[in-house]
Amino acid sequence: MGNKLVRHISFIGIGLYLAALLTVSLAFRSHALQLKWMLWGIGEVLFFFVLTAVFYPRWKNAETKRFKHKVFWTALGIRVVYAVVMCYYYYLETGVGFEYDAADSLWYHATAVHFSRALREGYVSYIFRYLNAYTMGFSEHGYVLWLTLIYSIFGRIWLVPRLFKALMSAYLCIVVWKLGSRTFGERTGRLAAVLCAFMPILIQICGLHTKELEMIFLSILALERMDYLIRSKKYTFWNILVPIVLTGLSFGFRTIIGMCLIFAFLVFVLLSSKDLVGKKGKTIISASVVVVFLVFLFSPVGNEMSNIYRWKFTDLTYQSEKYESMGMKHGELAQSWVLAPGAFVLPLSPMVEESPDNNKMLHGSTFVKNYLAFFAMLAIVIAFRQKKWRDFSLIGAYELSYLAIIMFSFAANMERYHEPAIPLLIIMAAYAMTHLRRKDLKLFYVYCGVLFVALIAWNWLKLSARGLV
Repeated sequence: MGNKLVRHISFIGIGLYLAALLTVSLAFRSHALQLKWMLWGIGEVLFFFVLTAVFYPRWKNAETKRFKHKVFWTALGIRVVYAVVMCYYYYLETGVGFEYDAADSLWYHATAVHFSRALREGYVSYIFRYLNAYTMGFSEHGYVLWLTLIYSIFGRIWLVPRLFKALMSAYLCIVVWKLGSRTFGERTGRLAAVLCAFMPILIQICGLHTKELEMIFLSILALERMDYLIRSKKYTFWNILVPIVLTGLSFGFRTIIGMCLIFAFLVFVLLSSKDLVGKKGKTIISASVVVVFLVFLFSPVGNEMSNIYRWKFTDLTYQSEKYESMGMKHGELAQSWVLAPGAFVLPLSPMVEESPDNNKMLHGSTFVKNYLAFFAMLAIVIAFRQKKWRDFSLIGAYELSYLAIIMFSFAANMERYHEPAIPLLIIMAAYAMTHLRRKDLKLFYVYCGVLFVALIAWNWLKLSARGLV
């Protein structure tokens, strides 16, 4: 990917965002975002596009060790500063040091404080009795136990878990580089690492007390270790154990993450070329994967998988019913079958005041994801065009299965549930960017026009649903 093309894509991204924000603000001026939300969004967009355009050309040809050093330490420095600053920002804004309208975060914090006190006093059995009685199931236990461990060692300080998030998010850039390089080549891996380092949402979740960052880190690290296991052909005890442990831990944060990891690995093994995995190897590995899956299926995790499917993934009209119960119009457009085609893109950036404060604060970050989604979708076409679909199978199987489950669930339009898909979206986008043709650029320009119109329509729908326009 040439330096001019990087700057060209960055310039168009900035221009498209500003044009959309200006158009929405003028068209719906009585409902335009407050100045502070606009500044947040402009800062997020400029931060990503400007720094990517500046640093990728400088780092892309660096010696490998130097490249890793620059990406990791730059990413870590940015994330640590952000985490520290946001502790004070949220305290000044909300009075409690947590994000706007915090709910889950406060529960995680309060429960972990309670558990850490019980742990210090030796009441370990109490913690497990409490967890067994908790109705949300296994997928809620992992993050609370992680916070409990941190609070028990470092004290009940909000900042410490967020500094751990900063460390994991910075190392995630290196994991993305490894996975992207082995799958699509060094050029793609390096661009993906730089995009990951400056991706606003992966920085901003370091300032939250939610579980998404840990969930993302575990899942992408598990995929990278699975990829290494098959491509290196080094079937040692530790190389086999690590992805199994990481997958098991992922069930402790969100059950469908673990399910998608197992599915993606099975697809990768079955679709791998004979050079990587022979027929005998495919049979043995596939059987082993099935055994691991059955172990999870007949454990408490299996019961929860069944409950989650019954409660959350069988009612495809959840969002429309929710809007109707609130007296809002256009509920029929919120059904899963309508939203599903936009899995890579949705939800679109909210640019009007009638949105939750957290969403308004992150609207620039959401736009960046909306923008990169074109390249992620194009990557699928390029993979088949270049006959690299076998190499793409691990990443593709995970990304597509996870997004499919989310889109046909209660969370189809919830940004938080789309965040675990972002690192692989970045790798796919980097692959497309480093293999663009002129014809692809024509499609890109068309997508920009469609996205511009979609952003205006999306925000009009937000207002129209409430009877405000």
